[in-house]
Amino acid sequence: MIRRGRRGVALLEVLVALVILTTAGVSLVGLVGAGLRWEYDARERERVLADEERLLAALTLLKRNEFDRRIGRHVVGTFVVDVQRPEPTLYRIAIAQTVSAQVEDLVTVVYRSELSNARE
Repeated sequence: MIRRGRRGVALLEVLVALVILTTAGVSLVGLVGAGLRWEYDARERERVLADEERLLAALTLLKRNEFDRRIGRHVVGTFVVDVQRPEPTLYRIAIAQTVSAQVEDLVTVVYRSELSNARE
């Protein structure tokens, strides 16, 4: 009779160990899934920032008269470009995504000297 009681306890210990291992395994699978989602989000964000950086680099090459024509907010593809002139020789360029246009992702200021009438 005592042996039978031991067998029952051993079976109960095995079942408890299986429950603990299963719980740990499910938690680990959840963490791995979350990590993969975070990695995907980070890669997507990096791709968007690279696109914004290329657009910003192209915009910084513009001449003064081209900047003057682009002052204000304009949609360029999936981005919103905001060009302002805070000073006569400075142009502020900000780039945001159209889905959240109020949050500027990249901003820079470029200098363009004032042109004399002879060179315009």
